[in-house]
Amino acid sequence: MITIITFVLFTALVAVLTWLITRGKGTNTEDGFFLAGRSLTGLVIAGSLLLTNLSTEQLVGLNGGAFKEGLSVMCWEVIAGMSLVLMALFFLPRYLKSGIATIPQFLEERYDAKVRALTTAIFIVAYMLILLPFVLYSGAQALSDMLDLPALLGLGGTQTIWAVVAFIAIVGSAYAIFGGLRAVAVSDTFNGLGLLIGGIMITWFSLKYAAGDGSIGAVFKEIKADNPDAFASLGKPGESVHWPTLFTGVLLLNFFYWCSNQQIIQRTFGAKNLAEGQKGVLLAAFFKILAPLILVLPGIVALYVANQNGDFNQSLLNDEGVRADSKVYGSLVRLVLPGPLTGFFAAVVVGSILSTFNSVLNSSATLFSLGVYKKVINKNATTEEVVKSGRLCSALVALFAAIGAPLIFMGRDGIFAFFQVLNGVYFIPLLTIILVGFFNRTADGTSAFITAIVGLVIMAFGTFYNGGISLFGSGFHFMGAVFVFLVILQVALGTFMKRSEPYVQQDAGLVDLTPWKPAKLVGGLMVAIVLVLYLSLAKG
Repeated sequence: MITIITFVLFTALVAVLTWLITRGKGTNTEDGFFLAGRSLTGLVIAGSLLLTNLSTEQLVGLNGGAFKEGLSVMCWEVIAGMSLVLMALFFLPRYLKSGIATIPQFLEERYDAKVRALTTAIFIVAYMLILLPFVLYSGAQALSDMLDLPALLGLGGTQTIWAVVAFIAIVGSAYAIFGGLRAVAVSDTFNGLGLLIGGIMITWFSLKYAAGDGSIGAVFKEIKADNPDAFASLGKPGESVHWPTLFTGVLLLNFFYWCSNQQIIQRTFGAKNLAEGQKGVLLAAFFKILAPLILVLPGIVALYVANQNGDFNQSLLNDEGVRADSKVYGSLVRLVLPGPLTGFFAAVVVGSILSTFNSVLNSSATLFSLGVYKKVINKNATTEEVVKSGRLCSALVALFAAIGAPLIFMGRDGIFAFFQVLNGVYFIPLLTIILVGFFNRTADGTSAFITAIVGLVIMAFGTFYNGGISLFGSGFHFMGAVFVFLVILQVALGTFMKRSEPYVQQDAGLVDLTPWKPAKLVGGLMVAIVLVLYLSLAKG
């Protein structure tokens, strides 16, 4: 009962504080609803970036991956730090200069309206059928194991997943539909603090549990004796992130996710100026480099505990009697945390789920309202009608995502790797046309449109027909090969499919573009830390 009480209290506290801070702050204008009135500071941007990303897709997925493969899965977090440096120094100044609210809006400016329409559709469909279902399913699984919800609710495992998915979808929709980006960003900041505290607690308590009467320092030696490759930063052949993949699919997926993914970078578009935006992005980079302490280490400890504790190992088995990586994190939390703290952390996990969920809904609404409703359906729409269309879009996307979550991911093992492979289907084609658009000023919209379509077809074929990927030995190498091919294709098409005049970016004059003076120095330091970290842990 104490667990449930602390869970409800913390969840309600975040909702009340968010309402108190955001009430009276306009959400009935386009900038107010979609970009928080372009008023976000560096600290809020960093918190929102981290919480939009750090959800159960990482808590459950990465710790489950670390349970199976050890420290090498940290690449998804550590390489993200380098990608955020690129975002702060190269991409963000250009995005803010254009004064855009969406990535497709920038692509229309660079190419034409048909490229905007295509990319808008791709983002919305991908969020609805890939990202949101994964967030909902992984979150439902974590909460089910953490709070032992099947026993508490008197439901079967599958029924519990459906019930939790419905709960998250309803609450998350309320934030996004009625509060807009400002409510999303503020609630992200509160939940971010809770997740930081809670994540550190899980790491600490899991190490204490593994140590027993011994010292925590000795636990690391025991873990390494039990699993010699546990702390090796470079994956081995046959693992999901064998080290050569760091230079192909892992790198490309990270670059797209942190530099071009609407759902993530929309909060940077709401920065009050470039300096605040860069501060927020670089602060987020620093915490991403540290993230393996809460997103990877507990999974490594969990394997050691499972090998020593038969009851815990039993809690990880699925219906087929096989260890399920999706059950690792929730079961570990229930094992090592005292009851009241379990309730608090469950509330934090719900907050992280809601953060990602409502942020994606807000991004979907932004894409639809500004890219489809206002451009195609009702070109003379009032501001009120545009915002209303965004709220309707959020509700529909939430509904379809909730229905799809258990259907797409239930019963799968290695769900995080599967999720990343699905992301590649649209990440790689979109990254291609964005980068070519930056570095080639003459290729026209038709070249980009053809390249994106060809890329989607090739990536879908290679992803869902394993024979395509097997030619390259890895799904991530396949992504790298397709990316190189698509760049060559668009550059070749662009030699005769040209704009009437070379593209010149115009300054919209909406925010101060004076950069943060230490940005390059801080960015260089972040990159150096990543390289040192990898080299020092290369052999475990």
